[in-house]
Amino acid sequence: MEILIQGGTLVDPSQDVYEQQDILIRDGFIVQIAQSIDSAGKTVIDAAGKLVIPGLIDLHTHLREPGGEHKETVLTGCRAAAAGGYTSITALPNTNPVMDDWRTVNYVNMLADRAGLVRVWPVGAVSKNSAGKEMAEIGTMVKAGVKAVTDDGRGVADARLLKNALLYCKQFGIPLFEHCEEESLAGDGQLHEGVVAVKLGLPGISSSSETVMLARDLLLAEESGAHLHIMHVSTAKAVEMIRQAKASGLNVTAEVTPHHLLLTEEAADGYNSMAKMKPPLRTDADVKALRLALADGTIDAVATDHAPHTEAEKTGDFQSAPFGIVGLETAFPLLYTHLVKPGLLTLDQLIDRMSCRPAAILGVPHGSLKPGFAADLAVIDVSNEQVIDRHSFLSKGKNTPFDGWPVYGVPAITMVAGRVIMKDGIILDA
Repeated sequence: MEILIQGGTLVDPSQDVYEQQDILIRDGFIVQIAQSIDSAGKTVIDAAGKLVIPGLIDLHTHLREPGGEHKETVLTGCRAAAAGGYTSITALPNTNPVMDDWRTVNYVNMLADRAGLVRVWPVGAVSKNSAGKEMAEIGTMVKAGVKAVTDDGRGVADARLLKNALLYCKQFGIPLFEHCEEESLAGDGQLHEGVVAVKLGLPGISSSSETVMLARDLLLAEESGAHLHIMHVSTAKAVEMIRQAKASGLNVTAEVTPHHLLLTEEAADGYNSMAKMKPPLRTDADVKALRLALADGTIDAVATDHAPHTEAEKTGDFQSAPFGIVGLETAFPLLYTHLVKPGLLTLDQLIDRMSCRPAAILGVPHGSLKPGFAADLAVIDVSNEQVIDRHSFLSKGKNTPFDGWPVYGVPAITMVAGRVIMKDGIILDA
């Protein structure tokens, strides 16, 4: 069957295209892009007035299953991803049991195949049970399909373990994703160590809790020559350190979340637990530094750190509420509205950081609409304003500080391998 996406503005940084183009799809693959393609005998998708972009790819997704199905499942996470224009997501290993061996990886792969929606790329644990004591079975997990390893939720405290894991990752050609947080400095902190923490009488999390561990990790990355990927960067000092590391030739990449680009510690004022995340929201100076780093390429990617929690968990008192917010359904519209429309980031740059570069970091053949690539794409409505309504989320998690925000750039269609899996907010199950 041939599908023709007609009349849309194609924006694809991987081939430096930003113009009205038709896209012809056959058997799940893109076979032609041109200004005008004959529609005779083809199924036509009218994209006039809309953007057509490579499908978004998320490097940092918590799907919770197995063990946390009351918060999210692979199926509900995939549905949320499709609603947000994502065609590929990761599955991070902080599950129960932890995804630290090939059996759990295979189980998550089975759940993703059963969901039949977006592509799911498992990420294994660095250490067994993510306990930071003994290295996990990285080699067997790679054979089962993991694209990276991480103990996200905590940094790898044992320097020797991290160095050995980096060497294993180099051997297997995968990156190590590191959560840079020195736990002895973070302690029982609840939000950024700043004016809001003082005002609320809550223990803070210092910026140095991020940068102290980052400094050690960069030294080990230099020594090992492995690919180190820094997760959810939150401080201006960390940006400076990553910029210097890249200038020195280190194989380092980094990500930032939408919430760290758009919010400061002030969002948590009044004990707003919806704005409680780790790393915490920082200062206005940090936000400005993160935005500049994303624009100049020091930070390679936007990742959601999609972290669903139940309503009861998240709306209790501030100190008992878990860290984290959901992000798959809001990431692109928020950043298009608040970074691209004001001219702080170009549309090309946003798509590059949300699709092309994440694909390169994971080493997967996606993030492009070139002929020969799988037809993984999103059609984006940039003309009509919509309001974020957390109660309409397809994720089980409704925990977001962005409820009620007006946005543009909501995905109208998400397609994976030539099959429309979402149209106008409705999931089209296989």
